Amino acid sequence: MQRELFNLADEQGLMPAARRGELALALLILSDPNQPRLAQINGDEMIYAASLPKIAILLGAAVAIDEGQLLPDQALEKDIQDMIRFSCNDCANRVLREVGHDQLLEILQRPHFAFYDPQRGGGIWVGKEYGPTPAYHRDPLHNLSHGATVFEVTRFYCALQRDELVSPEQDRMMLEALSRPGIRHKFVKALSQHDSLEIYRKSGTWRTFHADSALVRDGDNAYVMVALANNPRGSKWLERLAEPMRRLATDQSIALVSKRSEPASTNATKLAVSTRASSH
Repeated sequence: MQRELFNLADEQGLMPAARRGELALALLILSDPNQPRLAQINGDEMIYAASLPKIAILLGAAVAIDEGQLLPDQALEKDIQDMIRFSCNDCANRVLREVGHDQLLEILQRPHFAFYDPQRGGGIWVGKEYGPTPAYHRDPLHNLSHGATVFEVTRFYCALQRDELVSPEQDRMMLEALSRPGIRHKFVKALSQHDSLEIYRKSGTWRTFHADSALVRDGDNAYVMVALANNPRGSKWLERLAEPMRRLATDQSIALVSKRSEPASTNATKLAVSTRASSH
């Protein structure tokens, strides 16, 4: 599967960009929850991810609600959904303030989640409100205000699919926010031809930085695809990659059915461990 992902990127003419650090990709197959399969390119390279890290604010709201520090109401629910589906910056800032700037960073670095880990080169980070205001806490490794690695974003969706992120109720809330994407570009534009797909998605765009991430359910198959790019053509790259990644995920899911007795790979085993574990 790792070889096939490299071949896919090469066929799209994108391996030189990957070697320059302009592209990171991850594909995780979750069709058999006991045998996840992960392939990635530049998986632990932290890149500016624009609005994609709003999934961290979503997580922070879910944790705050679950711990009784934040009381949900219709206004908060609408802000959460608009923050994710339409990437509303004002909505994201209101939810972030409710959670608390420092509190969110504490949540991301809890051993319970470990979505930002300096020992792994970083991860998902939100150290700035969305808009013209200055950053209040850039990430300590790369000085990014809104950053991510494709591996940690993949872990986020993996935990949601396995119902292991926060709690059953809050995991459903997060999936609802991620459903019915309101911005139809990149992955969503390319996959819209397939009516059978359920897509739970968050993207991001700022200048030359383009990001997309999705948990895709297709009948009994489920997979996660994540891409981060730093190039003026990045949006088109992601659109071009989506369908080949879908085909690879489908082929791997079919192949996995005949290999259920095969041990999980090392990387996949790390992903299969609950995000509540301190090691990932």
